[in-house]
Amino acid sequence: MKSALGGAALLAAGGGALSRPAHAADTSDELALWYRAPAADWEREALPLGNGALGAMVFGTLAAERLQLNEKTLWTGGPGAKDGYDHGNWTAPRPGALAAVQADLDAKGSLDPDGVAARLGQPKRGYGAHQTLGDLHLDIPGAPTTPDSTYRRGLDLRTGLADVTYSHQGVRHTREFFASYPGNVIVGHLGADHPGSVTCTLRYTSPRTDFTATAAGDRITVRGQLADNGLRFEAQIRVRTTGGTLAANPDGTLTVTGADSAWFVLAAGTDYADTYPGYRGDDPHAAVTRAVDAAVDAGHGQLRERHIADHRGLFDRVALDIRQSSAPTGVPTDELLKQYTGGASPADRALEALFFQYGRYLLIASSRPGSLPANLQGVWNNSTTPPWSADYHTNINLQMNYWPAEAANLAETTAPYDRFVEALRAPGRRTAKEMFNADGWVVHNETNTYGFTGVHDWSTAFWFPEAAAWLSAQLYEHYRFSGSTAYLRSTAYPVLKEAARFWLAVLHTDPRDNSLVVSPSYSPEHGDFTAGAAMSQQIVHELLTNTLDAARVLGDAPAFRDELTRTLAKLDPGLRIGSWGQLQEWKADLDDRTDTHRHVSHLYALHPGRQIEPGSKWAEAAKVSLTARGDGGTGWSKAWKVNFWARLRDGDHAHTMLAEQLKSSTLPNLWDTHPPFQIDGNFGATSGVVEMLLQSQFDVIEVLPALPTSWPEGSVRGLRARGGATVDITWAAGKATRIVLTASRTRELTVRSDLLDGGERTFKAKAGERYVFE
Repeated sequence: MKSALGGAALLAAGGGALSRPAHAADTSDELALWYRAPAADWEREALPLGNGALGAMVFGTLAAERLQLNEKTLWTGGPGAKDGYDHGNWTAPRPGALAAVQADLDAKGSLDPDGVAARLGQPKRGYGAHQTLGDLHLDIPGAPTTPDSTYRRGLDLRTGLADVTYSHQGVRHTREFFASYPGNVIVGHLGADHPGSVTCTLRYTSPRTDFTATAAGDRITVRGQLADNGLRFEAQIRVRTTGGTLAANPDGTLTVTGADSAWFVLAAGTDYADTYPGYRGDDPHAAVTRAVDAAVDAGHGQLRERHIADHRGLFDRVALDIRQSSAPTGVPTDELLKQYTGGASPADRALEALFFQYGRYLLIASSRPGSLPANLQGVWNNSTTPPWSADYHTNINLQMNYWPAEAANLAETTAPYDRFVEALRAPGRRTAKEMFNADGWVVHNETNTYGFTGVHDWSTAFWFPEAAAWLSAQLYEHYRFSGSTAYLRSTAYPVLKEAARFWLAVLHTDPRDNSLVVSPSYSPEHGDFTAGAAMSQQIVHELLTNTLDAARVLGDAPAFRDELTRTLAKLDPGLRIGSWGQLQEWKADLDDRTDTHRHVSHLYALHPGRQIEPGSKWAEAAKVSLTARGDGGTGWSKAWKVNFWARLRDGDHAHTMLAEQLKSSTLPNLWDTHPPFQIDGNFGATSGVVEMLLQSQFDVIEVLPALPTSWPEGSVRGLRARGGATVDITWAAGKATRIVLTASRTRELTVRSDLLDGGERTFKAKAGERYVFE
């Protein structure tokens, strides 16, 4: 049958849910992590729960269950810090310092990072770090000390429920935990199949001594102030039982004795506010009390039902079937990981599909509206001095956290990111004015929750004013996927325009060729300072291009559009092919073909950017560079390479990188490791899988652009494409056999696939309609 558009049949139908393709996998067993023993190590084995603002790591220990707790705004540093706080801005004026560095770069070509840091950097002061909230322990007298064959600990990705089950002395015991976004609480339930078998004591501990814990009635109240900056925090736990007794103890604990079942809710908060310059709001007591009391009034059943509905409303949008359903059952996740080879077995497919969906689960759990965005560790941190402060590194890591958000159909999770970027503009204006004497806003290599937009003195990671431009890109991507001009006008464009104004003011004329370049420029964490490093130019090129496109859509002033156009014409694009065929990392041909550095920054234009099109000379040069860098690196670096190879249309090499990440950069609880644990690698891998199956960066919906040969048959449901379409694909023998597009906008769409006669079709789509090609 031929449609009026030609090629494979295109059938339009009214709105409504698409029936699942045959074999589509979404059963609980295929979407769960599970283990035969309690967690002995926080980083490697405990299982994460989260609702964006709150996080918990579940250990499943038999005699003393432990929930390590986090509240995302609990940060030292910032205003009130004992060492003072300066936002990273220079503590004294440095007239001519920046111009002198630019002049030296013009004369010498490159400068040593240590020397530049001495001239432009300064020690961090009051930067702070994310803090663990502490631990909730459930001491269970009489429980076994070691697990037997009845023990099981798991995390169901589809429901967001963590559970522990075991039998002891003829009684089957169950525990279940979840982090409710609708209720803004963490919930736990203990049960048994014999009446009167639940006895436990709930107690709170912390590695700090800045709190008090008291118990009264059915409530534990924890209150404190961080010693460093006086930030107030509070947590409350309330307990309900069926049968038995509940007692509050003088030591601040609660004891349940002889109950049929017991459940608790925990709420927590601080007086942090994301408002410059004070970063303080209301005492958390009232809000915490409201949350915990409302949760108790709702009851466990309603809390659980609302949580599952909310979680599945996001998670169930996407289903991936790469024939993992035929994998052997009864294999715990840690053993599945140990046995993984990257080959063609159903067990390997099962792990890959699970890893893909785990990234989506982690984004739901660590980034919801009303909270801060996912940090280097999402929302999970067991330390008072976490690696890199568990902060927001803006030279790739924060951005990578949100790579899968749009295409993997979790656009709502970007709301905290948008708000965080908006909150950086006010302090970023001051940094732009004081350090660069420029309008606009700027942020450098990393930031905290208190608007740190300036510099520090770690010579290879202190200078990166391009970060604001890169952060702005995600907001424009959200517009490209949604098509909402209201969002573009109110949220994205003000950020883009102000970031663009900064670069319009500070771009430097390169005496080598009179082009406009970033100077000083530093390719992240690598090499010397130069002028016009590839990544710097590519990021600024993307920013100005996005801003110009948005200005045209919104009808901004012609004078501003003309300025952007003139600047783009003079801007060095950051694309240059070197002596051995590589895409150059620097404007001068300095690349070493034996260099295997983890950052591959000069390929930004390939991914996440869109300057490089497949099959172009730039794509071939990028392939040369990527091949030279090799398949090693940190976990997040391997994840980035999955995306790179997918953009180069090499699905098998993209799959190789996914396999390398799973084999050597993934922990038993499937967290990505740098090492140590960094969550961006999880998100980057999920993004990479999407890129293998669907791409739309050039406003063409490309179906199966980089399908690996190890996935010859399968289906995916619910991916999103730029232009406003949800895409379902079924394939066999490595080629699409059915494509379903559901349009969210009325507009022209172009689809590219071998399924179509001529390989491509353009048609006018109507919002709410489904279009089937088969």
